[in-house]
Amino acid sequence: MRAKPEAVPSGRQEAKAEPLTSNMEIALEPQPVHGAAIVTGGGTGLGLAIAREMARRGYPVVIASRNLERLEAAAEELLEAGHRALAVRCDVRDPAAVGRLFDETVAAFHFVEALVNNAAGNFVVRAEEITDGGWESVRGIVLDGTFNCSREAGRRMQERGGAILNIIATYAWTGATGVVHSASAKGGVLAMTRSLAREWAPFGIRVNALAPGIVVTDNAARNLGFADPAVQARLAARVPLRRLATAREIAVLAADLASDRHPYVTGDCWIIDGGLWLAGFPDLRRALDAVREHD
Repeated sequence: MRAKPEAVPSGRQEAKAEPLTSNMEIALEPQPVHGAAIVTGGGTGLGLAIAREMARRGYPVVIASRNLERLEAAAEELLEAGHRALAVRCDVRDPAAVGRLFDETVAAFHFVEALVNNAAGNFVVRAEEITDGGWESVRGIVLDGTFNCSREAGRRMQERGGAILNIIATYAWTGATGVVHSASAKGGVLAMTRSLAREWAPFGIRVNALAPGIVVTDNAARNLGFADPAVQARLAARVPLRRLATAREIAVLAADLASDRHPYVTGDCWIIDGGLWLAGFPDLRRALDAVREHD
């Protein structure tokens, strides 16, 4: 997918804004020239919502995943909306592929300012029934993939600084039934977030995590068994705010952390789950079984 071309200065500079006039002149603050924001798992669902929000804030966005068809459709949507966008097929488990992702990003947009590690794999399963392949797949995408991308970003951000945001879940520290593989991997990502934040702070690289609640996207609903509205209603009843999250509201907070909106926040994990973590993450298997029994 061809990126929408734009000449970007070699350094982070202030772009001049044309003044607006009506009955009185209005002075506009200069807008920063942003480097690229890479969003893994950016072709659909929450990742695409985050990419849209970063693009809306003026960042050229690079969306990456293994499904090129979905990526190209998403990038075309962003381009048609007037944003700068690039689609790059990438398996985050492969360090060489991650290197190529960053190379293509730099070739198109000159430098990387933000990375959102959103790529994930998950499914509901009893702990004793997880296969070696299932465990390795989830760990590889979530834990290894996050490190592969973060390491590459860290290498390239040390001169200018930047922001890395890791999407996790509250069960990374509370635990949850039926998702031990994901909880274990995301728990590792939380430790990674804090360690990298400490190590890379002298370079001006901020590293944070965001823990959303249950977000209704096609992939999540299918993989975690809550595509049925009855299951969603049962899950929402456990949330203190009595509803599930929307991808857009998660994306807004994600973009806040991945952009320069909060330049003094690093090593933190922000929660946006309607208070669900206070009640305890639900047993997805039990919620699904209860609806089936009622039917």
